[in-house]
Amino acid sequence: MKLTHRQVEVFRAVMTTGHVTRAAELLHSSQPTVSRELARLEQVLGLALFERVKGRLRPTVRALALLEEVEQSYVGLERIAATAVALRDFAHGRLQLACLPALAHALLPAALRRFAALQPQASVSIQTQESPQLEAALSEQRHDLGLSERREAPMGCTLETLLVADEVCVLPPGHALAQKAVLAPADFAGEPFVSLAPADPYRQQADAVFAAAGVQRRLLLDSPSAVSVCALVREGLGLGIVNPLTALALAGTGLVIRPFSVAIPFHVAVVLPQWRTEHPLRAALLVALRDAAQDLQARLADPK
Repeated sequence: MKLTHRQVEVFRAVMTTGHVTRAAELLHSSQPTVSRELARLEQVLGLALFERVKGRLRPTVRALALLEEVEQSYVGLERIAATAVALRDFAHGRLQLACLPALAHALLPAALRRFAALQPQASVSIQTQESPQLEAALSEQRHDLGLSERREAPMGCTLETLLVADEVCVLPPGHALAQKAVLAPADFAGEPFVSLAPADPYRQQADAVFAAAGVQRRLLLDSPSAVSVCALVREGLGLGIVNPLTALALAGTGLVIRPFSVAIPFHVAVVLPQWRTEHPLRAALLVALRDAAQDLQARLADPK
């Protein structure tokens, strides 16, 4: 005998309802039929899935383990059904976008607000990934477009620069250095400093600037996330240097932002896979991204 979809359906119904009668009602079947299908399932599997206690079924440990596997398959079916509904309701389907976590926090929301105003029925799926996994996924044509900090296009993609702006200094409220309009490397001498992760290219550029200036900071904390760096700085745990988009997004939340006298350019680009079939709404999202980037560039030029 082979396992059938009906047997799996009956098993899931009994497990989720906790009762044969309710499972039969859910399946628009009869109690004897459900009991018979369960018995056949146990025979096919060679497992006792239920204990019969005073006329009621009690799932065994094996039944609970089997349910986990069954639920995974149903999640897959539900995703297929949801996709089919989306395709029916909106012929273009879901646009797949990949970006760095920092850009999902700082640039993307403003762009999607513009996009939604023009395409209120459009669906967008956002996947956040760090480099180089982000660029690898785009090279493999897994997404319709991506947002990256890289200056060169990944293999199989084209790249368009959206925004270039210098990294900025972030300080806790009330810090003495907040009285200065622009901070220089010498201002950080002896100060506790919250760094980005050691492998981060912007962290490495900042370290090189301080090394060239002969400035020693107290490197007490580091984090892979610019948002986390800002949160730590806000708590008075040190000073930091982060990308201007994250700093601008968090401005007004107890975070002081000042320009750095040494330029460390922060680069944002949109990446377009060449071999993936172009999504019908990709062009509209590109326009929204360009407009949002232009607005952010203007705000960075005149933060007041």
